[in-house]
Amino acid sequence: MAADERTGVAEAVVDELRRRGHERRVHGALGDGERDDWAWASEAAARDVAAGAAEQAVVCCWTGTGASIAANKVPGIRAALCGDAETARGARKWNDANVLALSLRSTSQAELEEILDAWFEGRPSAEDDDVANVKHLDEIGP
Repeated sequence: MAADERTGVAEAVVDELRRRGHERRVHGALGDGERDDWAWASEAAARDVAAGAAEQAVVCCWTGTGASIAANKVPGIRAALCGDAETARGARKWNDANVLALSLRSTSQAELEEILDAWFEGRPSAEDDDVANVKHLDEIGP
């Protein structure tokens, strides 16, 4: 979990993850002694996933865009900016997304719960074309 400030749903995400029984590592404004800028915080969470220290991550900034861009710069990361449950469900299913990016500005508490439900219930598709698309992401050059 990473956020560049403690506003919007930042702390609610941490609380929701705890309530759902997920082990949490916090970065940025949510952690102690770390740089809290969105690029650094999101990179730290994405690197946890890439290194195998975490299965998935949630990254947040005011719009969610910067957090998703920073996370996607880390090799092996497929971050998806999700503003609703259906987008989160599709990101897990068709894109095998492993980092959820959220907007601190526009995500409500109710939407947060729906998005997290869809995200954690979602599983990657085993359909050949979906698997091929995700595999091709690793083949796209830097």
